[in-house]
Amino acid sequence: MMPLYRDEGVVLRTAKLGEADRIITLLTREHGKIRAVAKGVRRTKSRFGARLEPFMRVDLLIAEGRSLDVVSQAESVASYGAAIAADYAAYEAANVIVETIDKLVSTEHEQLPNQYRLLIGALNALAKHAHASQTISESYVMRALALAGWTPRLATCVVCGKPERRYFSIASGGVMCEADHTTDARRIAPLVLSQLDALIRGDWSVLDNAPLERIVQELVEDWGEYYLERPIRSLRLIDS
Repeated sequence: MMPLYRDEGVVLRTAKLGEADRIITLLTREHGKIRAVAKGVRRTKSRFGARLEPFMRVDLLIAEGRSLDVVSQAESVASYGAAIAADYAAYEAANVIVETIDKLVSTEHEQLPNQYRLLIGALNALAKHAHASQTISESYVMRALALAGWTPRLATCVVCGKPERRYFSIASGGVMCEADHTTDARRIAPLVLSQLDALIRGDWSVLDNAPLERIVQELVEDWGEYYLERPIRSLRLIDS
């Protein structure tokens, strides 16, 4: 008999397996990212129903397997999926969020409690339409990357340390002054810096005041692609 463990998780994506099964990729509270087989889930009379669809937050009983674990039970904790799927902007934003964390976490069964809390907070905000959907996803991308150790330096020039902030370089990791900026650095206005900083801090008193500047959206997309070493395709769809 395979050992069992219980955990709470969010479904990131699913893939068909055989005629009736699916492989479910989840980020869990205590076991990090896991992949598990949900047997018979594609059948009409499946006992799991719609609980193992993307964006769903579920309480799981999982049996450890040799190559893949197996979902034994799944109970809904929070039904973010229905509210998100009913709103196209929220659905697009949710896809950005789950794609980002899926690409960010490459090692399975590594505890990531802070990333898990950030993930459920973002999906909850989307489901409740607490803020503009795209802004929630852009903030999530920057905060998830910051938690992983990639926080842009915004207060002072990354080269000389002076509080002169006229340019922003993805490759150099933050703002640059007039004298030290590199050829890849983009000139940025104070509002761009303010919005970028607010995205990282989750400061909705700033973010709710005005739509994000186009250059801010581009910087988030470029920052994510550079540090994940591959594009966030869902983000490209929104920005296109």
